[in-house]
Amino acid sequence: MAAPAGAPPPAGAVATGSPKAVGVVWALLVLNTLGSAGAKTILPLPRSLIQMVTMGSLVAAFALALLLNLRLRVRASAFLFLLTLLLVPAVISSVHLEAGFGALFRCTRLGLFIGTLWLVSRWWDGGFRFVRSHIRLYFVVLGTAAAGLAISPGAAMPELYGGRLVGALWPLTPPQIGQYAAVIIGLTVLLALGRQTTGGSAALVALPTLVLLALTHTRTATIGLLIGLALAIGSLVLTSAAARRCFAWSVLCATVAAVGFAPALRAWFLRGQSQENFSSLTGRAKVWDALLAAPRSTTEKLFGTGLGDKSYDGLPIDNSWLAVYHEQGLVGIGLVAGIILVLGGVALLRPPSLQRACAIFLISYCGISSYTEAGLGDASPYLLHLAVAASLLAASGGAPPHRAPVPLRRRAPRWAKDPEVT
Repeated sequence: MAAPAGAPPPAGAVATGSPKAVGVVWALLVLNTLGSAGAKTILPLPRSLIQMVTMGSLVAAFALALLLNLRLRVRASAFLFLLTLLLVPAVISSVHLEAGFGALFRCTRLGLFIGTLWLVSRWWDGGFRFVRSHIRLYFVVLGTAAAGLAISPGAAMPELYGGRLVGALWPLTPPQIGQYAAVIIGLTVLLALGRQTTGGSAALVALPTLVLLALTHTRTATIGLLIGLALAIGSLVLTSAAARRCFAWSVLCATVAAVGFAPALRAWFLRGQSQENFSSLTGRAKVWDALLAAPRSTTEKLFGTGLGDKSYDGLPIDNSWLAVYHEQGLVGIGLVAGIILVLGGVALLRPPSLQRACAIFLISYCGISSYTEAGLGDASPYLLHLAVAASLLAASGGAPPHRAPVPLRRRAPRWAKDPEVT
């Protein structure tokens, strides 16, 4: 007898479909990771109000994910296990309150974030549903930046940020916009190569997003996009003719651009900075040197000083590894490195496929961006990117759907079917 409609799958069965509410959970997670610090908006938004919205979205995401998965069926993975272990050094260092009560608040936020990922992992089946949700949601976020640029170009490209594009409706910094744009472009190109979307639809998403990326003048996002796409497309070269053509055209275009537009590219890349400022990575190296030179106790070296705002002495750290070292110590660095290595190792061991290529792009992009951006040790878009990669690398299939056994029937003799046969 078939299971009634709407009944949960039996134990051992893999959820082959996901309710639309799972996309709502993912949207709430994206909203939570947008942050509350950034450029001045056209309509002043109190930071306390933004923090209430972002934190409230995380609580709502966890509650909705729990409602959708009341039986607590999850798909265990090394990624989620290591991410959960990352809470240990964060809590150990935060209970000393060296970073204030805000450290415990951030630990709670990270715990809810990881718990929500565990709950939605039930629907990680190696498909593209989370990839598509990722693209759509961040495209909406970039839409707010584009709307702000259309409404008030001066507020969207202020002199305070060197004329780079910022969020004028929601406080987004140029690196944030650049990150979202790079991820959207990379995933969209790969979906188009794999014929998971049409060329026209891909162009409608990728081309305006590319314009926004150029307006941010974000070097890290651009380099991460180019290298990540090169690695992802390279993983498809042996099995996809479209990937081989795209790779060949990319090499040709890159060569022409390097020869014919070298001065313009160099000017865009330098952003009007002096050679000294460029070599010090816009002052980041000075903060890094001061952080590494600061005296630390053995406990601080192992577990850090507690979850903070990813700054040192009032200045942003802008390096995921040093931020993790400062807040979660050497233990945290080992766990974050384990997350990257495990995901990368699983991706390399999988046979060539579009899912593998998208995962390689996301993993490599996060690894490259970690040098000048913080976020791998706390609830952030980077962990969401890696979660999407983990969903793509999850083995599809599993136990077959449960069906009631059908009794064997003996074929009726011909005389039983045809009354004329005697």
